[in-house]
Amino acid sequence: MLSTSLYEKIEKNLANKKQTILFLNRRGFSTFVMCRDCGYTVKCKNCNITLTYHLKENKLKCHYCGYETNNVVICPECNSKNIRYFGTGTQKLEHEINKQFPEAKTIRMDIDTVTKKNSHEDILNKFKNDNIDILIGTQMVVKGHHFPNVTLVGVIAADSSLYIEDYRANERTFQILTQVAGRAGREGNKGEVVIQTYNPQNFSIECAQKQDYDIFYDTEIELRKQLKYPPFCDIIMIGISGSNENHVANTSNKIFKLLNKYKNSTFNVFKPMPAPIDKIKNKYRWRIIVKCNLSNNILDIISSSINLKLGNSDTRVIVDVNPSNMM
Repeated sequence: MLSTSLYEKIEKNLANKKQTILFLNRRGFSTFVMCRDCGYTVKCKNCNITLTYHLKENKLKCHYCGYETNNVVICPECNSKNIRYFGTGTQKLEHEINKQFPEAKTIRMDIDTVTKKNSHEDILNKFKNDNIDILIGTQMVVKGHHFPNVTLVGVIAADSSLYIEDYRANERTFQILTQVAGRAGREGNKGEVVIQTYNPQNFSIECAQKQDYDIFYDTEIELRKQLKYPPFCDIIMIGISGSNENHVANTSNKIFKLLNKYKNSTFNVFKPMPAPIDKIKNKYRWRIIVKCNLSNNILDIISSSINLKLGNSDTRVIVDVNPSNMM
């Protein structure tokens, strides 16, 4: 989990009585559990997503609906005991740091450690005032905090925000890397940032490394112009969800046929597809993407197209203009 370079810099920081922040934007211990004999993975019973293993509670949890269950030690498919844990979360990082640097005082800040009232402030105050050596956390640790004694920031998996189904993936990666880098060297002391990535040539990571907003902006805005993404057009996401998968699919196709009648060079409608996470809280999820320049006429077209008589079905249709989350 730690490169040689980052390990050596943490070791040096500890010797110099300086503080370190380690950022990993994924909580839990292991992100999925799999049987090595048959390939079975443990999924949430309510969502089409793998359960995350949490070491402290020895539980498997869903980060979308809150479902949790006991850890699996025998495969329910083939009865094998060859169960293995894959992926990395903040709990595993903390476990690894405690193993490699047993003399260091560590503290972790993620959604699992800030469940009580004022626990967020308590953790930050402990790190600042109680001689804690290493703060491990998710996005909570990167924004707006001022720690004068922090001289090293380590980003464990900079790629985790790059390959999501969202046109803003590069922007969000650049944003979070520049934010977390800003936690080091804030008062006189020289700061260092180590970014661990499998894609060092990615322009958003290169620009974050150089703290060069202008080059990042120029590159990203040209890409969006060529691909007709915002701000050069508007994206409308029509989400269809319900407990009956066939009804959700049929409703999606009906809406698409109605919208597709108006398709032209400035109003592009993409075929309905299951959402990237196609089931959450026992609701099946489909979506239709529309790229256009928003106007009252287009809003009228969409409004009339989604005004279907759904009968007694629990299927819902939601229209989101320029959504903040494409998932």
